[in-house]
Amino acid sequence: MADDSEDVQEQLKAALWFAVGKMVDEETLKRNRNVTPQFIGALTEMVWAQIENVALDLESFSRHAGRTTVNTDDVLLLARRNQDLHAIIRDFVDKQKAAKAKGKSKR
Repeated sequence: MADDSEDVQEQLKAALWFAVGKMVDEETLKRNRNVTPQFIGALTEMVWAQIENVALDLESFSRHAGRTTVNTDDVLLLARRNQDLHAIIRDFVDKQKAAKAKGKSKR
């Protein structure tokens, strides 16, 4: 079982490395710059560590609320210290809720 989770983790890291590399390549072409593969690797590791921290925080928030599933309230709580990000997420959530309510009222 541990091998399966390690395989999944390695696949996720590889997908993240590919995505980060693609974004870095696009930016380097726009700016006429070069980066090393080591830079992309280090950036990928940093992003992976941030993702792990975010995941742990979201799990903790939902567990504290007595839930087993992460929801938008947990994401908003996570973003509370970044006012701009919080506002963007809040607007998105409000629009989604309004669209869902509008869809239910049509039935």
